[in-house]
Amino acid sequence: MKKQVLDAEEIFQSRLERHHDELRWLYMEMYDNSSMFAELCDNLKQFYLKRNKELKISDLKREQDHGWYQQNDMLGMMFYIDNFAGNMKGVEAKLDYLEKCKVNYVHLMPFLDTPPDRSDGGYAVSDFRKVQKKLGSMKDLDSLTAACHKKGINVCMDFVMNHTSEDHEWAKKARQGDGEYMSRYFFFDNEEEPAMYEKTVPQVFPTTAPGNFTWLEEEGYYVMTTFYPYQWDLNYKNPRVFNEMMYNFLYLANRGIDIIRIDAVPYIWKELNTSCRNLKQVHTIVRMMRMIGEIVCPGILLLGEVVMEPEKVTPYFGTVEKPECHMLYNVTTMATTWHTVATRDVKLLKKQLDIVNSLPKEYIFLNYLRCHDDIGWGLDYGTLMLEGMGERSHKQYLNDYFLGFAGESNSRGELYNADPVTGDARFCGTTASMCGIEKAGESKDKEAMERAVRFDLMLHAYMFMQSGIPVLYSGDEIGQLNDYTYKDDPNKAADSRYIHRGAMNWKLAEKIKDADTTEGKIFQGLSRLEEIRKSEKVFVSNADAWTIETWDQSILGIGRYFEDEKIIGLFNFSEYDKTAWINETDGGYVDLISGEELRPVDVKIPAYGFYYLKRK
Repeated sequence: MKKQVLDAEEIFQSRLERHHDELRWLYMEMYDNSSMFAELCDNLKQFYLKRNKELKISDLKREQDHGWYQQNDMLGMMFYIDNFAGNMKGVEAKLDYLEKCKVNYVHLMPFLDTPPDRSDGGYAVSDFRKVQKKLGSMKDLDSLTAACHKKGINVCMDFVMNHTSEDHEWAKKARQGDGEYMSRYFFFDNEEEPAMYEKTVPQVFPTTAPGNFTWLEEEGYYVMTTFYPYQWDLNYKNPRVFNEMMYNFLYLANRGIDIIRIDAVPYIWKELNTSCRNLKQVHTIVRMMRMIGEIVCPGILLLGEVVMEPEKVTPYFGTVEKPECHMLYNVTTMATTWHTVATRDVKLLKKQLDIVNSLPKEYIFLNYLRCHDDIGWGLDYGTLMLEGMGERSHKQYLNDYFLGFAGESNSRGELYNADPVTGDARFCGTTASMCGIEKAGESKDKEAMERAVRFDLMLHAYMFMQSGIPVLYSGDEIGQLNDYTYKDDPNKAADSRYIHRGAMNWKLAEKIKDADTTEGKIFQGLSRLEEIRKSEKVFVSNADAWTIETWDQSILGIGRYFEDEKIIGLFNFSEYDKTAWINETDGGYVDLISGEELRPVDVKIPAYGFYYLKRK
């Protein structure tokens, strides 16, 4: 036992020494507080010693295989615990289903304690070390993560660093006038300084939560609240805030979490006379967090939530010598995908993919069609304007299209945060409803349903073809539709995002084996795509990838090459049969879906159809 303790301490010391000098330099540059740095290092050791044996073994394996998450066998799924299975014990009971989905990465949407009436979907955390009572306990989380690991499933959770709930212990003490805790937030006893911030800081929710400050009447102070009045921004200029949040991060990592999703990363550091976005100190904080993870729990990954174009988010990967996040979301490509659906024109999407494909292969993006959030139309309007598309008019068209009002659309959904003054709005809806499955079901049109299902599968096939890790939103694997019952719940009725956050329909999930049902067709179609992706090495993240000219504005062509193997993906974004005028003459090809052999020269693709063509 004594030898094991000695080995553990040697491992910790080795990891600490590897990063100590840089970590101390960055910390002192930020805070110039050696005693707080010493406290941080002491606590890092304690968290390491408390980390259980299984997690330490996993850490050692992953240290030897740095690219373990960059392979072609990673497939994610995200869900709210209560919507998916009631609580954590319910999720544990459904792990066999996740295995059937071939999922080995689950993102548990926010589950830490929040005020039920002011939770912002779980992002207003009142206690970083307590699970929402309705979802379970920390003991249940330990059990769930251990069970997931036995099945080879990685667990992701949200870590909300930018702010706390106004019900957090720190906020309560700050309200009472305790200066120590007031200094952990941004308090002002006058309106001049908040007004100065407002001159340069954009508003996140100008219609539903205007401004960046909230006036506390009883206390006589303004407090910074970038997102909602009940979410108070943390002041990372205070080293106590940084230290305590790192301790929360490590506490959660020791519960068996594999992937820490850092929420709202660009907002973490605030500075007067700036936009309070993407400041250099944010990168210092994330870099220190990366090193802290590599010292205590090197098996974990940092996933940054940065909502910008791929070429602009890349600084959050850091550098080869000084890495920051392991993975980032491919947000803009997701939005551009739905623009392509509405316009039947792949030009902008092709440009977007070319940019992503030109980035270093070490940059790992999470790719998805839909998630828990709305779709914001943050597109490349500079390029679209060259095609005669104005920003406001095009956003209006996109929202009208997906509402089902324009462009011969079959989509169904609702707007979120619509601003009648600017004309801006975001869109909400499930993948299946946006593809026309809801409308086809209502009209009982079998032909329309067949086309909508094919459309749904084509979009997933295209997503799987991108470099990075594909992530499904729970319910998409069975084509789950919009849930309009949220309007009956007074705590949800004002937030149309709940339309695509409906509870998992397990009765529909029972139909996955029946190929005559919509659910069976989608589930089995996705299963086939997942099998292909995991069996073909060209889908590894560091494979060469490029777009192919098809000479048809509705057909996207993607090529992938790795170790003398090559696959061409062709995807028809039109409701009409089309021909891809390509000319790949480097051998015979076979379609991995049908097994059909064909020459990739003038490939005829049915409406919303696709091909995975592999060179023989």
